[in-house]
Amino acid sequence: MAGTMNEIDGPKGNDAPNGDRRPGIIICAYEGEDAGWDLVEDLSGEIWSPAGARAVPIAGNDPDALATTLAARLGSGDCRAVLLVGRTRKGQGFRVQMRAENRTLDHKHRLSDTGPGVARATAPVADILRALTAAGLQADASSEAEADAGSYLLYRVLADLPDGPLTPSIGLLRAPAPANEAAVRKGIKAAASAMASHLAPLPRSN
Repeated sequence: MAGTMNEIDGPKGNDAPNGDRRPGIIICAYEGEDAGWDLVEDLSGEIWSPAGARAVPIAGNDPDALATTLAARLGSGDCRAVLLVGRTRKGQGFRVQMRAENRTLDHKHRLSDTGPGVARATAPVADILRALTAAGLQADASSEAEADAGSYLLYRVLADLPDGPLTPSIGLLRAPAPANEAAVRKGIKAAASAMASHLAPLPRSN
């Protein structure tokens, strides 16, 4: 379907209109082959956004290239949050991963000799869990990192956060492998809405 998160990665889906002070929340399906990541609401082609924020879909890509893209978007200042979305191979419910380890993509070595051993997600985990539960979805939070691109990206994004008074909100939502498209969309919307509720409007442009 045109407009899936695999296909939207250009100005139309990403740029804030003039005068729009809503902060961007990047929604990145790093396993982009799944149709459940489609955030287009209807035949109008409009992308769903949570209240008070702009959804900025970023298509799946090579993990290193993707990490660079995410860091650049956060560094520009127009995006204040990243929700990474993938699958969990553990359990039957949605899972919010709370931390990531300093490991290479193959999980065999340290990614950085100078970085911390563990990086903790900055997204409001408790609020995300409440939102998922309120949406009728089974969900839990885990400090256990799964050895995949999601954990690698979570660490990379957290380690590359720009310095400044406002710490971007970074989270990783894992959907269960058996979940259907409707459940995945519901989970993404619930998690993104919980994160967006904590974001302040962008400064007024001169």
